[in-house]
Amino acid sequence: MRAKRCARVTWALLLAVAPVLLTPAADAADPPTSAPTRADAPVPAIGRTWPVGTRPPVLRGWEPPATRYGRGHRGVDLTAPPGTPVRAIAPGRVSYAGRVAGKGVVSVELTGTGDPPLRTTYEPVRASVRKGDEVAAGDVVGTVEPRGSHCTTPCVHWGLRRGDTYLDPLSALPPWLLRRGPSRLLPVLGVPLPT
Repeated sequence: MRAKRCARVTWALLLAVAPVLLTPAADAADPPTSAPTRADAPVPAIGRTWPVGTRPPVLRGWEPPATRYGRGHRGVDLTAPPGTPVRAIAPGRVSYAGRVAGKGVVSVELTGTGDPPLRTTYEPVRASVRKGDEVAAGDVVGTVEPRGSHCTTPCVHWGLRRGDTYLDPLSALPPWLLRRGPSRLLPVLGVPLPT
């Protein structure tokens, strides 16, 4: 009985502390990079690559909670076997690279996305970057860890936030990255062939 109560207290503390750990400290030396943005502003499609693979299967989509602490899924789960490289979807600065509740986590503040900036988070990831590192779109920030996933099959959880507001990470990808089929050239009718 005591062990269960201890476990509940530990989880409650982790849930209370995790947002603080994942929120970067403000640096007075950094001037604002863009005009202020409301937390509910639309997400710009700034992504240039998927975090893992090319068009990986989405095991579980974004399910926003009804309330701040309500049930939901605050990101998307992408199929990714252990050891898969995890990439930054857009340029930014690493705001966190470490462990939270035993899982490896990497967070990247995306450049030029307003104030507060958009921040993407990947877990479970063995970081290959450190807090403060600048990354370009497609740069590897770590690899998928063999343990720590909440999926039934190996996956990486990809989250997106603006301040304290969770957003759908897929909304940061442009339509050309979300399309499934290959590009096809259609015949041009009425144009003579070159001789």
